[in-house]
Amino acid sequence: MPSVFETSPAAIPITFVTKSSWDQVAEALAPPQRAFAAACAFAAKPGAYLALPAPDGAIAQVLFGLEDEGARSRDRFRPGALPGLLPPGIYRFANAPHDARLAALAFAIGRYRFARYRKADRPDVRLVPPDGIDAAEIERIADAAMLARDLINTPSNDMGPAELAAAAQALAAEFGASFACTVGDDLEKDFPLIHAVGMASNRAPRLIDIGWGDPDHPKVTLVGKGVCFDTGGLDLKPSSGMLIMKKDMGGAANVLALARMVMDAKLKVRLRVLIPAVENAVAGNAFRPLDIFTSRKGITVEIGNTDAEGRLVLADALALADEEKPDLLIDLGTLTGAARVALGPDLPPFYTNDESLAADLSRCAMQENDPLWRMPLWPPYDSWLDSKTATITNAPSGGFAGSITCALFLQRFVEQARSWLHVDIYGWTPSAKPARPEGGECQAARAIYTLLSERYA
Repeated sequence: MPSVFETSPAAIPITFVTKSSWDQVAEALAPPQRAFAAACAFAAKPGAYLALPAPDGAIAQVLFGLEDEGARSRDRFRPGALPGLLPPGIYRFANAPHDARLAALAFAIGRYRFARYRKADRPDVRLVPPDGIDAAEIERIADAAMLARDLINTPSNDMGPAELAAAAQALAAEFGASFACTVGDDLEKDFPLIHAVGMASNRAPRLIDIGWGDPDHPKVTLVGKGVCFDTGGLDLKPSSGMLIMKKDMGGAANVLALARMVMDAKLKVRLRVLIPAVENAVAGNAFRPLDIFTSRKGITVEIGNTDAEGRLVLADALALADEEKPDLLIDLGTLTGAARVALGPDLPPFYTNDESLAADLSRCAMQENDPLWRMPLWPPYDSWLDSKTATITNAPSGGFAGSITCALFLQRFVEQARSWLHVDIYGWTPSAKPARPEGGECQAARAIYTLLSERYA
């Protein structure tokens, strides 16, 4: 997509107004414009939009409503609605929104349209960069967010394990990173859990491995769940549960978005990206409830439910990552309905025993309007993973604390990393909001990128 930023002395001003500031703003308008606003019943409500005409019929300025400063809730991405409202042209912020940097980012990602299968005109609007913001950084983040959205929004017939690997390979090539991929039956010996989940599909499973950066820099490894479609396996989902399972590779999509940000910014890290890419299908050779597999780490895993497949593929990838003893090991996955029941679609839980990491990530999430909420790796629940016939089960009975027990399951495969972070994302916006259209979403990646930028710039 062409750059969102362009400098122009003729840029049309956007004036942000609130209910409390509207009278003062209206008083400063030319009388014809004030009369026009009154005739249009403009009331400066959040999201209200009005283009004021100049004497020659052009747009003199745009009014756009925001929440008052003291409002209980303020959407700092609300200016992201503007690209869908504005006529083509170049615009500038005439005054400060709640957060000029986030407003510019929202404006950039608000131009997103998924247009692979039907015509969707992208808004031909650009913005003069607000004073004091890093325009290149905004575009870096926006480009990565749109990559994640495109990958998730692509249906599974065109985004299987091979296509996901091709997207990862293209990203690696763009930044001069190494790329390797272990495919099909070659996984069975060293990555038996990945192989087990993916073996029923006629689209072979694979483990994607990207490496980038100076080997002497701190090791940061990203692991993303790449289940390109999830039927639930033999524990078949109902049709309603399968409806948006094209998004079950959202962890992989967001890991690739995060990797793009890191490489584009040239952060001082030795980056590794691991993506187990599979399709959880139904066939005569599908893995079954109560099957037992010996994982890469040597832990035997009893299959309590074939629909708890994401933690299985992540387990083998985490075990491989852990062997390198990375300074920071991060995994992202669309893992549990329990997380959505607890926190909804917009607020992913994260888990870590690193107090400094937890505090820094919470601060970055708030700063970036990329919300996250810490949940506990609660040790007493670890015994719920016990199996009578194997070391652990992938799906404890009872149904309590499903997101926590998933995190505890994954923790069994991480012993040597200096610090580990697990995020249980949704990767989807169920109903459109400013800058966040319905569909695939970039979640957690912006907050984590900000944390990495602070530590490894």
